[in-house]
Amino acid sequence: MKKILGSSRAAIATTLFCLLLLWFHTMSLSMSSISRINNIIAATSSPTDTFNNNQETRVQIRTVASQQNRQLLPHGVLPMSYQFSCNRTYLRYDLCTIDGLTVLDPTTSTFFTMDPTSPVHVEKIRPYPRKYEDYIMGQIKELNLVSGPSSPQCTIRHESPAIVFSAGGYTGNLFHAFNDGLIPLFITASSFYPDGDFIIVVSEFHDWWQSKYAEILKVLSKHPIVALEKDNATHCFPSATLGLIAHGFMTIDPTLIPTSKTLMHFRDLLEKAYTQNPILPSPPLDPKPERRPRLVLTCRGNDVSSRRILNQDEVIQVMKEIGFDVIVFQPNRYTSLSEAYAMLNSSHVMVGVHGAALTHALFLRPRSVFMQVVPIGTEWAADAFYGRIAKGLNVNYLEYKIRVEESSLMEKYGKDNVLLKDPSAVQKKGWPTEIMDIYLKQQNVKLDLVRFRKSLKSAYLMAKKFMHKER
Repeated sequence: MKKILGSSRAAIATTLFCLLLLWFHTMSLSMSSISRINNIIAATSSPTDTFNNNQETRVQIRTVASQQNRQLLPHGVLPMSYQFSCNRTYLRYDLCTIDGLTVLDPTTSTFFTMDPTSPVHVEKIRPYPRKYEDYIMGQIKELNLVSGPSSPQCTIRHESPAIVFSAGGYTGNLFHAFNDGLIPLFITASSFYPDGDFIIVVSEFHDWWQSKYAEILKVLSKHPIVALEKDNATHCFPSATLGLIAHGFMTIDPTLIPTSKTLMHFRDLLEKAYTQNPILPSPPLDPKPERRPRLVLTCRGNDVSSRRILNQDEVIQVMKEIGFDVIVFQPNRYTSLSEAYAMLNSSHVMVGVHGAALTHALFLRPRSVFMQVVPIGTEWAADAFYGRIAKGLNVNYLEYKIRVEESSLMEKYGKDNVLLKDPSAVQKKGWPTEIMDIYLKQQNVKLDLVRFRKSLKSAYLMAKKFMHKER
């Protein structure tokens, strides 16, 4: 009996010793794998490697596990065996998807996914949809994706997937905040997570950005934002999408979204965001039953030296003579979007010179009126940036294209200079900074009051027709 007990104890001791050796071996392998992954990330880090890839590399497609994500692959391209995909075939953006458990280590800006059957594989992405613009993309923080046999342990486990993007770049500009950020985020969410159940993960996060766009962000996602630069905890998501889908300047193409969303749907989202705790619009300025249409004149701030209306007081007087109640709106970076929405959503006409402040046209109601004053040399940008807002929101759109005599550039360059006589010829080879600066940073306008009055009368008739339908 003692012999049997002795043998049993020896067997148990031997088993425990083997298990201990196995545990040490496993930990050694895990630490070795993570160390090897970190070495690979470090070895492949380069601030310029995104732009040095040749065409063959740019069109390389990695795996997609889910059928939904497979539909994003170009026809005829076979996925490889990694646990994530990076589609680099688009002009405006790169898009990476992880279809499976995703572990985020914010301290290294790295997204891990485990694949015990494959060697360590690393991809990188700058999740900002201006890929064609090397200068600004060089300033966007690069994020890492790693597929390998091991990953860090979860500290915080989420039940919803993540959409990851950068709030850097030109985000301080209102136009770019919507064009390069909020609208692409809406498109991406509508494409991947139409139920709205996803978590916003932001690189290059700024407190002012979250504060300014808080109402919109809360409607887009009910979950708290994860900010890479403000977090040390390891987060786990069931899947992740890195990068934002963009269809073009201020554009949502319903044929490219499974749910067929349009810019009008984005306008509905803005309405939901800014009417949950509505700021009541001011009562009509004229108490008579026959109200005067309300016109918002969007002006450049005092700290801006270009694209100003030099005879603004006279212009306002003409507006009043035609029959408008005029509100002068001079937004700045601290302007409340809730207040701006309430004002424009209760107005009938918006007028302004081409510039980022015209992004507020997103707040106009369908069938209201939007008139853009177009300085010399900005014709294509005027249509591409803000004309598309009007078309997408079913807003009556007017362009007042100034003549050479109405531009301050005439005094500097002379009315016969090609810059003024034929700006399209100057821009045939593109819009280099030195040319762009002339039209955007050196030019003011002095409107021909007789000619401008005719355009205002057209706007007035449209506004009255809109008001009649309001009743």
